[in-house]
Amino acid sequence: MSRQFTSYSELIFDKLHNWLIAAVKMTPNLVLAVIIFTLFLLLARLTRKLSYGFSRKLSESSAISGLVSSLFYGLFLLLGLFISLNILRLDKAVTSLLAGAGIIGLALGFAFQDLTANFISGIFITFKKPFDVGHIIETNGFTGTVDAIQLRSTTMITADGLHVIIPNKEIFQKPIINHSLTPLRRIALNFTIPLSDKLTEAEKMMTDIVKEMKDVVPDKPKTVWYSGIEGTAVKVALSCWVSNKSDDAYERITHELITKVTTSLKAAGLM
Repeated sequence: MSRQFTSYSELIFDKLHNWLIAAVKMTPNLVLAVIIFTLFLLLARLTRKLSYGFSRKLSESSAISGLVSSLFYGLFLLLGLFISLNILRLDKAVTSLLAGAGIIGLALGFAFQDLTANFISGIFITFKKPFDVGHIIETNGFTGTVDAIQLRSTTMITADGLHVIIPNKEIFQKPIINHSLTPLRRIALNFTIPLSDKLTEAEKMMTDIVKEMKDVVPDKPKTVWYSGIEGTAVKVALSCWVSNKSDDAYERITHELITKVTTSLKAAGLM
């Protein structure tokens, strides 16, 4: 029994002795690896700061700048880690880390497909800028003022005061109407008036009303067309162009135009 215990003790001692010798031999490599990793850590921090400032000059979005700086920071940090592991002769560990990172990345890509799509769409929206904060846009059945553009979603405030959060993928893949980038809009009204011998008078009356409205663009076509007959009524198509500077310009001028035209025609007995 004592002999067996002695052999185990010698085996353990030999193992510890060999490990100690290996540790002493690896000490220079360990010190060098720590120094290399520390240098890359400092370089990563400096690169993050510089890349953030540079990207802020190219893009006004702090989210994009933060993303770019974080990518550079992670890249230099991983590079320092891999070089340090190579100095320590841990090639198998490096290979395992790369393989594991690839598998994890693939799994996460499948698990978060929508999140990734929203993220990439947010980057495209930020750089392409089909709209900006403060613009009035219409998309996905909602119309409102853009309150915030983030990498995952865009927040709009509707005319009713509702905060609508729309995933960027839905905005990127569907049509967008940017009312703030539309300087002029065309108003088109279609209605009927009784068939009579005063059609010329009615046409002149409607044309004068449109010309007298101050918000109607003077150098754009203003038309009144009789487009057809329905029984004892005549179809009328009235159109003009209005400035879209204010948020409610289109709705307000349409309201005023309908009110003035119907009131004038009724007073003249033409409606």
